[in-house]
Amino acid sequence: MARTTAGPPAGDYWNHNTHYHGLVLRAVPRGCRDALDVGCGDGLLVRRLAGRAAHVTGLDVSAEMVATAREKSAGLDNVDFVQADLLAFDVPGEGYDFVCSVAAIHHMDFTAALTAMRDALRPGGGLVVISLARNATLREWLVSASGVPAHRFHHLRNRRRAGDPGAPIVDPEMTWSQVREEALRVLPGARYERLALWRYAITWRKPAH
Repeated sequence: MARTTAGPPAGDYWNHNTHYHGLVLRAVPRGCRDALDVGCGDGLLVRRLAGRAAHVTGLDVSAEMVATAREKSAGLDNVDFVQADLLAFDVPGEGYDFVCSVAAIHHMDFTAALTAMRDALRPGGGLVVISLARNATLREWLVSASGVPAHRFHHLRNRRRAGDPGAPIVDPEMTWSQVREEALRVLPGARYERLALWRYAITWRKPAH
């Protein structure tokens, strides 16, 4: 059974990335046994996932972030954290029922990382990737500009909860259209969505057979 906690998870805060945690949580399949959060940072999403999966693993290449995540997650008996590069990580057993990654894949080789996440899924498992891309066309710039009102609204609404885990920051190299095209090539049938707060979401369900 998944262990739940009373009240918000330890270190609860709001920013453009955590704003979309709800999208991730809604995609967790029922009866999820094992979940993997790639690029877990300080573990906030792992702690939120802990109430929806029997076991959650947080994976991050940063030793500092993993140490922070372990400290903030003390007392949760269905989570663990691993310091490793995704591409060097040995997926245990049969893999995972759910894999997610928020604001991390643009730090990696996109195709290799997305393929690794795909391959880590059990048949029928779900995948959600949320991250950033760069503007390269007038249309992309205009869509990004339309996010300013949403940013102002949510920033004012959550200003007392605003926070940052202190994870490394990297500017994205791929454009929005490049991300979409490559995601649909690696994950046939995936859904790509441009989000208001300068993010995109890729959601996919691995065929059961």
